[in-house]
Amino acid sequence: MASAELARLLAADYLGDLQSRPIEEIRAMRDECRRAEDGLSYVRRQAQGRLDIVAAELARRNEGKGPSDPADIVDQLPAILGHGVSTQGGILNVRTTSLEPPPDTGELIVELEGILHESSLTGLGQITDEELRQLVDRLTEYERLVSDRRRALHDRLDALQAEIVRRYKAGEVTVESLLR
Repeated sequence: MASAELARLLAADYLGDLQSRPIEEIRAMRDECRRAEDGLSYVRRQAQGRLDIVAAELARRNEGKGPSDPADIVDQLPAILGHGVSTQGGILNVRTTSLEPPPDTGELIVELEGILHESSLTGLGQITDEELRQLVDRLTEYERLVSDRRRALHDRLDALQAEIVRRYKAGEVTVESLLR
């Protein structure tokens, strides 16, 4: 997603006077906010995964184990990235999402790659503890920025959905109008 497009969706005047807008426009706005949120969610997951891997390497060193080699990092990925995944009765219980990046996430991924390229993850054993701490800080800051943008989009989605619901309750639109 282009920064300009995201900035437009997050602008203070984006919602404007919802009550005067046609229902079709409000639905279109909701759809574009959902697409943007999907993109931000994907990028946030990418940032969080990288942050988890870097933080695990730093924790390993703080425990006195020394730098990892690429094989160590790869071997630890299930434990590092699997936290928060639960099993019930031996069955993996995880929300499935597409592994493919949503359209228009390129610019956000480029920003993330500028902090830590995914191909650099296996080379974490080659950098200093201080560089790892700096990576943790930069990734944390980026993840927070993306999360803040997502929250702002959620606020817009809530406002758009509330306006749609209000119109149905007030009888301004009907279910039949969807079928036309």
